[in-house]
Amino acid sequence: MSDKIVGNFRKSVKIPVEAKWLVPGLQVKRWFALIFLGAVMMTLGVLILFDIKPIFYTMEFIRKIAMTVSTEWIAFAIVMFGAGIFFKGWQKTNLSILDGSDNQTLLENLYRRRKLNRGPKIVAVGGGTGLSMLLKGIKNITNNVTAVVTVGDDGGSSGRLREEMGVLPPGDIRNCIAALAGDEDLVTKLFQYRFKTGEGLEGHSFGNLFLTALCSITGDMVRAVKESSNVLSIRGRVLPSTLDDMKLVAEMEDGRIIHGESNIPEAHGKIKRLYTDPKNCRALPDVIEAIRDAELIILGPGSLFTSVIPNLLIPEIAHEIAKSNARKIYVCNIMTQPGESDGFSVSDHVNALIKHAGSKRIVDTVLVNDYMPSNLAKKYQLSGSYPVKLDLDNLKKMGVKLFSRKLIEDNKEGYVRHSSNRVARAIYYWFRKENKHNKGLVMHSNDEVEKQGCNA
Repeated sequence: MSDKIVGNFRKSVKIPVEAKWLVPGLQVKRWFALIFLGAVMMTLGVLILFDIKPIFYTMEFIRKIAMTVSTEWIAFAIVMFGAGIFFKGWQKTNLSILDGSDNQTLLENLYRRRKLNRGPKIVAVGGGTGLSMLLKGIKNITNNVTAVVTVGDDGGSSGRLREEMGVLPPGDIRNCIAALAGDEDLVTKLFQYRFKTGEGLEGHSFGNLFLTALCSITGDMVRAVKESSNVLSIRGRVLPSTLDDMKLVAEMEDGRIIHGESNIPEAHGKIKRLYTDPKNCRALPDVIEAIRDAELIILGPGSLFTSVIPNLLIPEIAHEIAKSNARKIYVCNIMTQPGESDGFSVSDHVNALIKHAGSKRIVDTVLVNDYMPSNLAKKYQLSGSYPVKLDLDNLKKMGVKLFSRKLIEDNKEGYVRHSSNRVARAIYYWFRKENKHNKGLVMHSNDEVEKQGCNA
């Protein structure tokens, strides 16, 4: 969406570079005017203080000029002189602000930021690559996005840091911070850099180490995340769902108890239920506040049992989402995940969310992909991953609406990957459509009340 805004901005603004600061919506002109007015008043005050009588002499000068020169020439001279001063000052102001930077880019960024600051308040709940993918698209719709990230990860670099340093796993948090930052920024690339060699360093990402170090310096992960977000100048904010040392435990259908997020998919069984150790982990207060303020709550996409549901195992989060009047949509996975959702349909995904959250109000609508490549890559079948089946009748029985769109990236190899822009645009289109529909119902209801009043 922001690309469209910037495109329209470029097409519509065909004026000199310095004059582009006059474009409506930048909220700059008012402050320049205020600076100018303040400077005039200060100058006037100083002249009066030293008894120079600026007003008296100015009026005398104007009176003498008016008696010797025609009014038309006076007006013309004043207009030209004022215009010259104005544009010279404007030019110098531009040079001072930009100081050699790209004027066009600065203007576009300012214009985009003003538009995105007026976007809807969104809370995106999940983890893993699914949530970071979603955020890359959502940041082009609004700056008012809060990512609520699971902290149950215990594998890879995050698991090692969690075990050795006693910090919350930083991996998913790092990915979300990078997703909300500028994709091409050098600092973002540095944040995502993973060491390929080095004793003790191999496998770690720079961002994970940076967050761990900041956590030690600041005392908690929330402060560390905030400072990292400031360094990367991200849009929105990233919050861990809890500060408790939460670990995932799965009870399998065959009675086995599997401890640890990374071990659950490897158990190759059907999950009966998921719970946390310790039980009743406390939600971060900022997360609860964000959910209460949200206009739109997004669940997923991502691994159902190890990325999305873990956030709902925190009682306060599940309760606040169910209680919220915000629009609630679940982005369903496109393919089943071996070891987690084998044989799952769309309704099975939704049912698992409802079961673990303890409320049917956890989701209003499910977003599904309605397009699959004809040459689906063989690697999916070899790994036991298949397209998630859509069972509309079961969804209707559950009282959950369906919204379908093409959500995957175009590629020739037959790989199925979510397109961040397509997912974000589909969600935003649905959100606006739902709000418009709701307004129509409210207006219709008010009209009926008025009619009944008139008939009475």
